[in-house]
Amino acid sequence: MQHSTTGEQDFKRLALGIEYDGKAYCGWQRQHHSPSVQQQLEQALSQVAAQPIRLFCAGRTDSGVHATAQVVHFDHSQPRPESAWLQGANNLLPKDIVINWCKPVDLEFHARFSAVSRSYRYIIYNSLTPNAILANKVCWHRRPLDEKEMQKGADYLIGQHNFTSFRASACQANTPVRTMQNLTVSRKGRWITIDLKANAFLHHMVRNIVGCLFRVGEGRESAAFVQKVLDLKDRNQAPDTARPDGLYLVEVGYPDKYSFPVANPLALGLR
Repeated sequence: MQHSTTGEQDFKRLALGIEYDGKAYCGWQRQHHSPSVQQQLEQALSQVAAQPIRLFCAGRTDSGVHATAQVVHFDHSQPRPESAWLQGANNLLPKDIVINWCKPVDLEFHARFSAVSRSYRYIIYNSLTPNAILANKVCWHRRPLDEKEMQKGADYLIGQHNFTSFRASACQANTPVRTMQNLTVSRKGRWITIDLKANAFLHHMVRNIVGCLFRVGEGRESAAFVQKVLDLKDRNQAPDTARPDGLYLVEVGYPDKYSFPVANPLALGLR
């Protein structure tokens, strides 16, 4: 956690709800080689605060991944009203990053470690031709997909499992064990949405799960193939990683005492 440089009596912590289009960024985390969401937000908030601001997030989204409900926190010593943080920073941010809400929290709150769940949505446009309007906002998959078979495969992943087969080789998590609370595949016309909720996710875990479900949905593998991949505990023997375009962080769960605003899961009219 960040420590005060001005004395704990002047030390305040704010939580923010963030929405962003991740296409132009190398992901959430600040990098030397490419622009990041963290970099843009820290620069804007530092100008409002007139002091350096360091952000901590609920989940480090990958390059090209979007968010409608990222949660971050930071510490400061400035007597600013919440409206000043919200409006001031938004005026300084690029149009593809928006702060939706701002709320004071106690010093025990941590955007990552206080979270009890994360929810992602993966959106697929299942059509022979792509969608021009939502290019880079959804994953275009030209081969026909059977969402019912995909759901059968997804059911194998519910509960606590070792997700080694679904983590990136560069994943730095201490353990591959995660608890999948929900994994739902549904269709509305050409649109397929995959909703996932877990206590936490590994690096590339969602996209690797989607890549596996694609094989099942195309009829190239049976639903039981998902269980086989899970049991292998070997990323090298699992299917390819799905594209980042259709992936959104849509909710971060916290204890009820924080009462954060609930974001719209996805304002694309797909539900």
